[in-house]
This record gives sequence, C-alpha cells and structure tokens, in this order.
Amino acid sequence: MMMNPPHPGSLLRADVIEDLGITLTDAAGRLGISRGVLSRVLNCRVAISADLAIRLEMAGVSTARAWLAMQSSYDLAQAMQHVQRTVMPLRST
Repeated sequence: MMMNPPHPGSLLRADVIEDLGITLTDAAGRLGISRGVLSRVLNCRVAISADLAIRLEMAGVSTARAWLAMQSSYDLAQAMQHVQRTVMPLRST
C-alpha cells in the first residue's frame, strides 16, 4: 500500500473527465448522478460510493472493484495518520 495514495476523485477528475474533455455537468448526466455529488467526489470531499463505482464500471471506466480498492486504500492511509486510542487485546494470551 502506498503511504499516501491519492483520493480516487482526483484520479477520476484528471484521468477521465479532463482527458475526455467533457464537462462536469455532462459527466454527471451520463453517470445518472447530480452535478453536486460528482463535484464533491472530484474535489475529494466525499468518497466514491459503491453505487458510483458500479456506475463508473457501467460507463466503461475501469471496474467497480478497482474504484472501491482505491477508495479503501485512501481511507486506510488517512486513518493511519490519526493517533489511535489504546487498544486492548480481545483474547487473553
């Protein structure tokens, strides 16, 4: 796992939306989601949901599993940067 993987929304913006030369409004319409939702994803404010991942796969943009794996890697990296409370083992040794 990368130490600081990019948010998948930034990849979607740069590698798909911008490369195809389509507008945010057009992309949202093609994906069947609101412009606001897609904007929040592309600006890395919200996660790519399972629903959006499926829509991206249906639109021919990689696989849903790939998008969710990228999101999971990003989320895990972000969580690992936070100080965690003390954790006690669930089993006694």
